[in-house]
Amino acid sequence: MSTYKLYYFDGRGRAEISRLILAIAGQKFEDIRYQSNEWPSHKSEMPLDQMPVLEIDGMKLPQSMTIARFLARQFHLAGKDNLEQAKIEAVADTATDLLNKFGPIIWYQEEPEKKASISEFFANELPKHLHNLETLAKAYSNGGSFFVGNNLTFADLCVYDVLENILEVDANILNQYPWLKTNRDEVAKNTNIATYLINRSQTEF
Repeated sequence: MSTYKLYYFDGRGRAEISRLILAIAGQKFEDIRYQSNEWPSHKSEMPLDQMPVLEIDGMKLPQSMTIARFLARQFHLAGKDNLEQAKIEAVADTATDLLNKFGPIIWYQEEPEKKASISEFFANELPKHLHNLETLAKAYSNGGSFFVGNNLTFADLCVYDVLENILEVDANILNQYPWLKTNRDEVAKNTNIATYLINRSQTEF
């Protein structure tokens, strides 16, 4: 049986989607979290001098979405055929577009620039991304509560993860997007996900 180690900082960040996949799969893994002051002494141990990194049986794999996609395929969360996989990845890439806009604001900006950037993001950027996600849901969900194939997949976990930090700023943002709100509730109902969310380390982001 393979052994899994996931290396990242002590936060959700770019590693959380992989943690969610491992959690829903019921796969045990070593969640290795470095504090910022510890990272310089471990940086050279990583293939690209960056994290997250997934180690499988001693082999280290970099790049957050590469790791997540590998795990999704490994644990049957990537679709039943090539077309389903493409739909799932389209949703995941659309969620990543949202993360790439919002992530740098919350991770790297300082006040008061952060506050102004968040206000601008919520007013002008976020509605476009949420609309895009609902458009894909309408096209791919077959009238169900999950993005693709009436089953919980990597796509649903990606959107759940990306929206978490945004909802911490404004818990009401999905009120105008009922399908996304229902989808999020359905993900949270999964027994393995619910257990993971209760027990995971509580970090700012």
